Amino acid sequence: MTIDMHSHWIPSELVDEMRKRDTAPKIEADENGRDFIHQPRGAFPLPSDYGSLPKRLEAMDANNIDTGVFSISAVFGVERLPVQEALAISRLYSDAVSSLHEEHPNRIFGLATLPLADIEIAAEEFDRALALPGIVGALIPGNAFLTLESAQPFRPIFDVAQKHGAHILVHTGMLPNDTSYPPGDEVDNARARRVTLDMQSRISSNMVTLCMTDFLEDYPDVTVQCHNLGGNIPFELDRLDHISLDRDSSQETPSSKILKSKVMVDCNSMGARSIERAVEAYGAHRIMLGTDGTKFGASWSQNAIAEAKISDSDKEAILHKNASKIISRNS
Repeated sequence: MTIDMHSHWIPSELVDEMRKRDTAPKIEADENGRDFIHQPRGAFPLPSDYGSLPKRLEAMDANNIDTGVFSISAVFGVERLPVQEALAISRLYSDAVSSLHEEHPNRIFGLATLPLADIEIAAEEFDRALALPGIVGALIPGNAFLTLESAQPFRPIFDVAQKHGAHILVHTGMLPNDTSYPPGDEVDNARARRVTLDMQSRISSNMVTLCMTDFLEDYPDVTVQCHNLGGNIPFELDRLDHISLDRDSSQETPSSKILKSKVMVDCNSMGARSIERAVEAYGAHRIMLGTDGTKFGASWSQNAIAEAKISDSDKEAILHKNASKIISRNS
């Protein structure tokens, strides 16, 4: 059994709406007639199974994915739209995915998208969405957690998550009125700088906020997930500890704080050696399968898990056992 906790997909209703939009997020064909999803920074080809559930289920079957937890990628920028625009898209998405869950109760779950231009309205919409069958949590853009200070305004959303024992996926993305843009297409090696270097750095900052501050102490029943193995954290623990001990050896080391944290990570886009290091840094009980919802991603991630020099029980935990606890709690 495999459960994909990081699977982006949008239903046909939202594909149609995005084709009507004049500004990002929008779907627009290029001069060759190929559809692209435009986001605040850059654009990428519309996956062939977006809008087609049969195609997505076929892709899941072909890649041995039993269950997908669907979400809109935060890089699209829905959350940062004017509140009424974002709210309309959020409701459309949650309602559509919930209906699909009722048709395929063991295969499809969803994470709500929230209109973050107004946190109170976002909290109300989250509460509404969590009452729908199959909605197990929400996705929040990672720029909300770059620092403890930036995280504070989002406590009303975590209050709702605590009330329901819900799940939060913290995924790279921007906030309303955000000026912290990643590198644009005008720089050299833009994709490498934006989608790897900048993204992994921001995810690392998210992990520092969530694992090394007291922000989550008020939310013991909320599970939190960061993607891409928590950014660079598994590879920078030595550096974090070195600086910490050099400056003040009386303080608890960052590696200790991170090891004791309950924050989950998924293994989307990462390789076997990275997964091995993440098991050392976090423990296998905190790692889940993530694929981005693509055929390539599903094959890549499962091959990496298979190749990783970790125990079979660790692999089972990553492929399905850890995620099944989250899904069953919210079913």
